[in-house]
Amino acid sequence: MTVLKFVDASNKPIGMISWFAVHCTSMNNTNHLISSDNKGYAAQLFEAAINNNSLPVKGKFIAAFAQSNLGDVSPNIKGPHCINTGKPCDILTSTCEGKNELCIASGPGKDMFDSTKIIGENQYKKAMDLFNSAKSMLSGPVDFRHQFVNMSNITIKINDTYSVSLLFTYLFLQASEPYPWQPQIASTQLLRLGDFVIIAVPGEFTTMSGRRTRDAVRDSLIKNGLPSTTKTVIAGLANTYTDYITTYEEYQIQRYEGASTIYGPHTLKAYINQFVFLAEAMVLNKTVPVGPKPPNYLSSQLSFNLPVVYDGQPSGQVFGQAIKDVSLKYLQNSTVSVTFVSANPRNNLMTEKTFLTVEKQNSSTDWEVIATDSSWNTIFAWERTSTLFGESIATITWDIPADQPTGTYRIRHFGYAKPNPLSEAIKEFTGSSKPFQVVTKKLKFDWRDFNRPQYWRYFKALGHYKKKYQNLYNTIP
Repeated sequence: MTVLKFVDASNKPIGMISWFAVHCTSMNNTNHLISSDNKGYAAQLFEAAINNNSLPVKGKFIAAFAQSNLGDVSPNIKGPHCINTGKPCDILTSTCEGKNELCIASGPGKDMFDSTKIIGENQYKKAMDLFNSAKSMLSGPVDFRHQFVNMSNITIKINDTYSVSLLFTYLFLQASEPYPWQPQIASTQLLRLGDFVIIAVPGEFTTMSGRRTRDAVRDSLIKNGLPSTTKTVIAGLANTYTDYITTYEEYQIQRYEGASTIYGPHTLKAYINQFVFLAEAMVLNKTVPVGPKPPNYLSSQLSFNLPVVYDGQPSGQVFGQAIKDVSLKYLQNSTVSVTFVSANPRNNLMTEKTFLTVEKQNSSTDWEVIATDSSWNTIFAWERTSTLFGESIATITWDIPADQPTGTYRIRHFGYAKPNPLSEAIKEFTGSSKPFQVVTKKLKFDWRDFNRPQYWRYFKALGHYKKKYQNLYNTIP
């Protein structure tokens, strides 16, 4: 892991970037919720620690957990198992009772939420250690080099008598209707902060591909004049997505990553040559051509996502109405849930806003927001209940933290509805649960409950008396 720490003129932390190679796939393909996965959770933990537990994305300090050469690095360290039987499986050679889609990798947690939390926490803890121990101050020029490259027009020299072109492999793998499915022109870029250089790669480099690229670029930078202390880091999935980039050796095996290396077995060599070229130009202060302009296919893209026609509400109900409300009391470390009459979330994506809030009552009129739909311990689940009548519900759940202060709380839902199919107008609505209490785990027994015949029948049968065991019951948590 590499961590870049940002401080202001008074040495106060204002941000950080962590580069670590691991896929954001702790939430597997059975998840239908929008999630920032393990890296998003790590960022929330880091920001909460620095911002004094402010709401997500509301504090001044910003933490970014960026990607690196993640191509062959999975967070699902238990490996693939059949979700219907629990038995190990291999999507290439076996099925789960005839269905290969049930073969899903998981781990290390008991479910994908737990796994996301574990992998995110591990990244957070390591990043915080590096952040707190950071001593090397960057100094020197801030610079960059960027160039677009036509990957199908590159020839790689293998030796003095043999060269290969990437064009054939690209054309062989390419689907082109209604427009190319893979890019022909890739974006390549280096960014320099003193003796720290970020290699912005347009795809998923494997572990060894990333190492070879880092080493080659660093050697070129030092050879052309940068200090021996120069460090390089891979910033994966940058600017353009050109699928996977494996080594020549990995390509021969043709596993998932190799089979997804779209420019052929010498793709890595082509990228290394390009980044070494940019490194030399940057150190020697040479300009580089912009390169071929990538095509813009926005106007020809097809979408099969139908627009919202209208939103209906069941007879006798209104948008935002709680149709399955909360209970009166909940213990710390338990879950509260409430279901509202809702409308299609695509009416308003609530950018920089929220579909829900969890609020604590501080006075008769003052409610403090303590969680939103960005919070890890909340879930906003929208469900279409009638396609014909445009009806839908939204279920909001809140996993109450074990250390949540006791008090009075409520859950609110925010949304927009399109009630008229003949008009594009949308209508804002809000809804709220009834207030509920969060209480401590320790439950106090009321002896009046034990005066009931069904309890004392057993005490009398054993020859025990209420007075003898009163102190004992007072100590039960």
